[in-house]
Amino acid sequence: MVKAVVCGAAGEHPSFLPQHGVPSIHRHVHFARPEHITDLHHLVGGIGQPLSLLLKLNPLITELSLYDVVNAPGVATDLSHIATPAQVAGFLPPDNGAEKALKGADIVVIPAGVPRKPGMTRDDLFNINAGICATLAQSIANACPEAFILVISNPVNSTVPVFAETLKKAGVFNPKKLFGVSHLDVVRASTFVASVVGKPKDAAKYSVPVVGGHSGATILPLLSQAKPSIDAILSDKEKRDALVHRIQFGGDEVVKAKDGAGSATLSMAQAGAEFAEFVLQAAYGSQKGKVVQSYVFLGADDGGKEIKKEIGAALDYFSVNVELGPNGIEKILPIGKIDEAEKTLLAAAVKELGPSIEKGASFQPPPPKL
Repeated sequence: MVKAVVCGAAGEHPSFLPQHGVPSIHRHVHFARPEHITDLHHLVGGIGQPLSLLLKLNPLITELSLYDVVNAPGVATDLSHIATPAQVAGFLPPDNGAEKALKGADIVVIPAGVPRKPGMTRDDLFNINAGICATLAQSIANACPEAFILVISNPVNSTVPVFAETLKKAGVFNPKKLFGVSHLDVVRASTFVASVVGKPKDAAKYSVPVVGGHSGATILPLLSQAKPSIDAILSDKEKRDALVHRIQFGGDEVVKAKDGAGSATLSMAQAGAEFAEFVLQAAYGSQKGKVVQSYVFLGADDGGKEIKKEIGAALDYFSVNVELGPNGIEKILPIGKIDEAEKTLLAAAVKELGPSIEKGASFQPPPPKL
């Protein structure tokens, strides 16, 4: 039995971006949005519902809990009519709804928070979303401290440290089970590479590791490690620079295309659901040992020490290659050989990541009640 929880699951208001999702292995998934957010026009977003739908279709999940400040029971009822194993329930803030939704969760997916608008960076979101994350982290500490935690809430470079510090204070921090979901960068890299080489229909056949962080210049696509190799792109500086920039700032492309009415919601929901599938398969299914990229605490495994040597900095968090297993992160794997262009990008990523990590690690709530 696997229980998953999605925090911020309703998301029916077009300009609200739910940023909390919790899948729990019972299997139970939970999405939540904190009660202290009152301006729903700006908060309700588009990730929660499609993410909840995709998790409802996951055969590993037998229980799916949805938490939000509005509409969660209605969304749960709608999803409950779909003929898949997951039994769905929706929860609202009254009567300790957040902890009821999270109770016994195996995996929690968190897309709750405010959305990006044109001209807004992920760091602009921090002061609002950090409080949301601290509140949810405390509820997770109380209700399901052993759950896998998948953080989608932006800015991920800072919100993951907020989760870690809150869980540390509660005495339940397990670094092997905390993941910053940077998987959309990997999905975009495969898609955009396939397009540039003239094989857009073969996007799924291309594998491009993406390390660093999850915003702008911190996103480092390792094109030199792409499989199949893309030598024609690597040898064309103009084409390569354009490709790297598009991968790094793909989110801006979506915000502009939607005329400021939304951000990358559908693609993020798919990437989040796919990453949840990787974690669930490693823990409860048949795909143990899968290597993925995720923004994690480098102290989760001794391999993190090698990463710090590779990047030449004592950062506590970095998006790296991790091997998944029943307990979450089994191994943190080296970045490996990179070319000169990537070394330059790495230096820029490290420089920008440091302050973002510190901002999250030093954040002091007070978190409001859920």
